[in-house]
Amino acid sequence: MNRLEVFNQYRPLLFAIAYRMLSSVADAEDIVQEAWLRWQTAESLVQYPKAYLSKLIVRLCIDYLRLAHVRREQYIGSWLPEPLISQQPSPIENAELAESLSFAFLILLECLSPTERAVFLLREVFDYDYTDISKIVNKTVPNCRQIVHRARQHLTLAKNKGDVPYQQKQEIIAQFLASWNQGDMQSLIALMAEDVTFWADGGGEVVAARKPLHGNLKVARFLIAIRCSKLLPRFTSQIARVNGQSGIVNYTNGKLQSILSFELWGDEIKTIFAVVNPVKLQHITHRSRNRG
Repeated sequence: MNRLEVFNQYRPLLFAIAYRMLSSVADAEDIVQEAWLRWQTAESLVQYPKAYLSKLIVRLCIDYLRLAHVRREQYIGSWLPEPLISQQPSPIENAELAESLSFAFLILLECLSPTERAVFLLREVFDYDYTDISKIVNKTVPNCRQIVHRARQHLTLAKNKGDVPYQQKQEIIAQFLASWNQGDMQSLIALMAEDVTFWADGGGEVVAARKPLHGNLKVARFLIAIRCSKLLPRFTSQIARVNGQSGIVNYTNGKLQSILSFELWGDEIKTIFAVVNPVKLQHITHRSRNRG
């Protein structure tokens, strides 16, 4: 295979790593493009292209995250990942990989350093062995094992209470959307955990709650208010695959307005993440136009 064929073989993996490292579709695509440029100038014979490209993409992501740290600190309001919309699972995706795309998982990763994040993802999500990971991040095998152990403790990644199949999650989100469309507050309250939290990311670009809302009554009232308000533009909603999970996409006058992602604990909605920042929705709008 030529260089392009080899790179394209691993492109889905490289994007999958970069997106989970950066929580941004646009940034991940830029990093993959940079990796391609550097791959073209690599030595003519690379014996293990997967290992070489994995190290390249991880090092680029680590360098980028160190620069992005200041921007995150200066962010206006709540920061949420840039949503990833897909029609179907990617070729390399399985149930565990899909779970690692969730907003809840990506937000947990924010508390790790760039190197810790890389080691944890390579081991726990992409199943790299410790020998390969040590070469990618330039650390010893025992050090990498220690990083993964600390990260597990730090993240306390317990499985969601009463984890439910994907199909059942779809049904819960469909019920949520139907209740929301009908303005049925009692049904919304019943679908949400008593201590549900609603996060909104407007990035200072649009009006959005800068602090999270807590409690099913408060969240239900807020959702009904924005759906029924005569002061806000009317919007339509539909179910979509958001970060490997069932989510909701909202449109105003045919224009993408916001995306909702959900964290479920058993058959209850535990957290709602709303991305309203138009900058974080640009890549979705752009792709939709290109497909049209």
